[in-house]
Amino acid sequence: QVQLVESGGGLVQAGGSLRLSCAASGRTFRNYAAGWIRQAPGKEREFVAVVTGGGSITTYADAVKGRFTISRDNAKNTVYLQMNSLKPEDTAEYHCVLSPTNGRIRSGDYEYWGQGTQVTVSS
Repeated sequence: QVQLVESGGGLVQAGGSLRLSCAASGRTFRNYAAGWIRQAPGKEREFVAVVTGGGSITTYADAVKGRFTISRDNAKNTVYLQMNSLKPEDTAEYHCVLSPTNGRIRSGDYEYWGQGTQVTVSS
């Protein structure tokens, strides 16, 4: 069993930056692709970014490409999401997810997910 705990959310003005972190328990973290998804009130859950277990391959949603960067430190069992040039439409609850492959995360098939951290971007 893996537990995920997100942190780093908050209130920021448009154009600002935040860095989200997700700490995972367990010894098998490196065996999983890790990603971030988000959900805003009244909207469907949305894929944001994913990174392979080794950290060499990343994929981003078009809405965040060029502004967000996903990375991981397997020695610390942690995955990060650096968010720059934030926009009001980035406001959502952000969740960390794990799954055996990048493809499963992109298709919404998660094996583990965290409770989420709120990101609010004011205009």
